[in-house]
Amino acid sequence: MTWLTAEEALERLGTKPQTLYANVSRGRIRAKPDAADSRRSLYHSEDVARLAKRHAGRRKAASIAAETIDWGEPVLPTAISTIADGRLYYRGREAVALSERATFEQVAAFLWESQAAICPSIELLAGEPSRISGAFVLLARRAAADLPALGRAPAALKSEAGQVLATVAAALVPSQIDLPLHERLAQSWDRPDAAEPIRRALVLAAEHELNVSAFAARVTASSGASLAAATLSGLSTLTGPRHGGAWQGAVRLMELSREMGAREAIRTMLATEGVVRAFGHKLYPDGDPRAAAIMHSFEMPKLYAEIAALGAELLGEPANIDFALAAMAGHFDLPDDAPLVIFALSRTAGWLAHAIEQVTSGTMIRPRARYVGPSPEAH
Repeated sequence: MTWLTAEEALERLGTKPQTLYANVSRGRIRAKPDAADSRRSLYHSEDVARLAKRHAGRRKAASIAAETIDWGEPVLPTAISTIADGRLYYRGREAVALSERATFEQVAAFLWESQAAICPSIELLAGEPSRISGAFVLLARRAAADLPALGRAPAALKSEAGQVLATVAAALVPSQIDLPLHERLAQSWDRPDAAEPIRRALVLAAEHELNVSAFAARVTASSGASLAAATLSGLSTLTGPRHGGAWQGAVRLMELSREMGAREAIRTMLATEGVVRAFGHKLYPDGDPRAAAIMHSFEMPKLYAEIAALGAELLGEPANIDFALAAMAGHFDLPDDAPLVIFALSRTAGWLAHAIEQVTSGTMIRPRARYVGPSPEAH
């Protein structure tokens, strides 16, 4: 039997003396008086080794857990979508290929594993706000009134998902024309020639794995809250400048380019903001395929094409989907908030898919925090 001095035990454990003494008092580490010095104690080496191994495992687990929430390793199982080899797949089917012909409603049903693409028309009442603010109002109303999602059959949730999507569409596409949503959007903006690029954009932005808004929707759904509440969480997260609001960076880049030229505009944004959000994506090192597919669906405005080429040259990163949506809005002279409207309507399908999957999994998302504040007072 091997015994260690306090110094040796502390070195192997990597802890403070108080922790060593606490482990002894709790019976986790055996100790005995040092025969050479009765004022000192010796500690059982095997007990120390066992605790050291356990603590190392905890540190490793904590490190892994911290890394997973910052573009790290996959953290939640999902059958909805994945990004592999630089391509986006919806339930095993490549999203770009789906965008060639599928309507947004068909893709929504596919993501929900529903039998039919259902998006009934819901009429806005007089005086209710439309577009993004209206979506918040209508979703909040539903969130307060709808049944909790927990304990309900998948068929009932999928049916309700169509109603929730229709609620969002009622605010974002204030048109009662009985047409697919991409055509209704184009008609509401009086830009019928934009319908086909809008359809492709709606399909390609519908779902994107465990992005921040999808995660927010899943956290809400895991509590058992209604599908509308989960969608409201996703929409709230989407409005952040590092997520759905990133298209504004592309618009700002365009405005600067008109004033000082594309090359100087890119240089200015790098110098003042440290990033040009219209370019690059961590999950697509070789370029965002969604952006390429959207931009190929219309003739790029000359200045946008110049910015895209210069951005790729100077930054080493191709344009991303935020740039593509801004370029589409610029080409068809769509309203200023058109990229956000398209993104919000489209991503609603993905939020609902994640909410349904999370509820049916039966698990709650409740991670532990790693406390780094002042030491708790002893009582």
